[in-house]
Amino acid sequence: MRRSTRLACINRFALTTALATLTAFAPTGTVFAATSTPASQPYLLGVGMSDITGEAAEVGMMGYAELTQKTSGIHQRLRARAFIVQDATTQKNAVIVITDTGLVTQAIHQAVLKRLATRYGALYNEQNVLISATHTHAGPGGYSHYALYNITILGFQAKTFNAIVDGIVEAIDKAHLSKAPGDILLNQGELTTASRNRSATAFRLNPASDRAAFPLEIDPLMSVLTFRQSGKPVGALSLFPTHGTSMTNSNTLISGDNKGYAAYHWEHDQAGVRYRSDKAPFVAAFGQTNPGDMSPNLNLKPGSGPTDDEFENTRLIGQRQADKALQLSAQSSTTLQGAVDYRMRYVNMSQVAVSGAYTPDGQPHSTCPAALGTSFAAGSEEDGPGPGIAKEGQSNPFLAAVGGLVFWPSETLKQCHGAKEVVIPVGDMKPYPWAPEVLPLQLVRLGSLYLATLPGEPTIMSGYRIRRQLARTLGVDIKQVLVLGYTNAYTEYITTPEEYSLQDYEGGSTLFGPYTQPAYQQELNKLAYDMATNQPSINALQARDLSNNQLNFQTGVVMDLPAFGKRFGQVLKDVAASYAPGDTVSVRFQTGHPKNNLHRNGSFLEVQRLVGSSWQAVADDGDWATRYRWVRTFGAESAADISWAIPAGTPPGSYRIVHYGDAKNLIGNITPFTGTSSVFQVRAN
Repeated sequence: MRRSTRLACINRFALTTALATLTAFAPTGTVFAATSTPASQPYLLGVGMSDITGEAAEVGMMGYAELTQKTSGIHQRLRARAFIVQDATTQKNAVIVITDTGLVTQAIHQAVLKRLATRYGALYNEQNVLISATHTHAGPGGYSHYALYNITILGFQAKTFNAIVDGIVEAIDKAHLSKAPGDILLNQGELTTASRNRSATAFRLNPASDRAAFPLEIDPLMSVLTFRQSGKPVGALSLFPTHGTSMTNSNTLISGDNKGYAAYHWEHDQAGVRYRSDKAPFVAAFGQTNPGDMSPNLNLKPGSGPTDDEFENTRLIGQRQADKALQLSAQSSTTLQGAVDYRMRYVNMSQVAVSGAYTPDGQPHSTCPAALGTSFAAGSEEDGPGPGIAKEGQSNPFLAAVGGLVFWPSETLKQCHGAKEVVIPVGDMKPYPWAPEVLPLQLVRLGSLYLATLPGEPTIMSGYRIRRQLARTLGVDIKQVLVLGYTNAYTEYITTPEEYSLQDYEGGSTLFGPYTQPAYQQELNKLAYDMATNQPSINALQARDLSNNQLNFQTGVVMDLPAFGKRFGQVLKDVAASYAPGDTVSVRFQTGHPKNNLHRNGSFLEVQRLVGSSWQAVADDGDWATRYRWVRTFGAESAADISWAIPAGTPPGSYRIVHYGDAKNLIGNITPFTGTSSVFQVRAN
């Protein structure tokens, strides 16, 4: 990765060694704006973080729509990271939350807002709360109220849903309680080694004048906000587009994917955060902008690029984002100045009349009731291919005919969707559409930076056109406007009309027809105009609430049994006597089902070191070096396979691995238990 010759990444956050760290890593005479005393502190700022890890076994995973991909353990825990910015002059607040989830569904958005209303009244509401997903494909699903996103998960999964909602609200609570005077530094730069255009043929259908903005056919822009309280960095928000698909559809361990690792690297490895014990940890979030056609698989094959190991790819693509974000944060010299403001309204995206001012042909058009095309069934060949019944960009009359026989899409609908061979008329399903159509659009201002939200996956050109339009209306540079996908709701992809015409996977998954992107551009521009002219945005719609209309077809835990002659927590396969850094320690325990207790804000395991006469935890199931895998061995019997890849620099000494589990008996009582491996030695290298 290309690095600055003037500055290396630094650990600026260990309070007791800050000066020594700066001396060791910084060239003589370098001034670090990120640690200087601000001339003014125009905002009250708060940051917070909490665990949102859902069911770690036997729940379908969200993202690839692969029926056989069900959770079987944890590689890294999932987290929600919250930032609150309050204008010290007007008292207006903006809340930004980044979640390690595949999506932010409308159900999650609604539930969080309801919970916040009971705590804070109107302080945090649908106008000023922005919730956006990292788009990891390695988390449990079932947290939508719409069938399209629950069907491969076998319905609504209440435990996972509640874990996500609880964690988001906790993160916001912590950010609220931590509010203090501060300022925000902004820096932007380019990262070219963490993404590749997976739909380049479609991208090239856009006019050359537009394509000139992306000569590498990627969007390399990374924006980093550094949040400081009284001159001390307390959090950072990085925004950069690349898919959360470094982990493939054969992986079944929960993971935050590359952005989850990037956050872990900054927080844990650089800032020294210990998630379960730190009361005020440094919070580093890595969110998305417009990654619809951006793949982290640099060889354009699932799990390939930079290496052929999906775990190593996750780490490397995450590391590249973290390194660039650290560099930009350390070199920040621009302090955001100006008001906190916001506009938000709901739009029925199935029936937007789009002005010719926003369409490529200059003619008025309209959006359509939601529908999926045959190329949707192809999946993304570069990240997560489908079952082989369709190919991207190729007509499939047979599949379209089957869809016509099963779902009966109308001729009017087919004509509205143009080049798309309609296979599933998502918006015409009864009694409710399979995906939401009344959707939240939002514009949040943080001083001189504007964040425009989209409830889907915009391609880089879709994002660019929207950003360019809003920048003109707001009278600012295009770099001061960012589009955030996966925010507040989810409705598949957003392609330009030109990209849509090819009907690659992204075009076939653009639900509201060929003029989806111009419609979003037009409707967001209305918010920008209202903000620029200081007038309110009128909201006449409200999204439906389907929380009381949910079904679950996933089998729950009936009971747990230990193997004959065994007990829960018993070691079934023990550790060796000694290891060296670089070795992997493995142990198997008799266990119960992880659904019995999610251990949210806790852990299913600890790696402990003997310090004096007491055992101290040095790692848990939130750490990169550990893996917790649950295995059903026979009937109601199951085992926990726990491993620890001993990191370089691990102090020599006596260690052990502890497993925390819970067992359910036949009458439904759940009892916690603990298992402990034999003591082993870590040798010095």
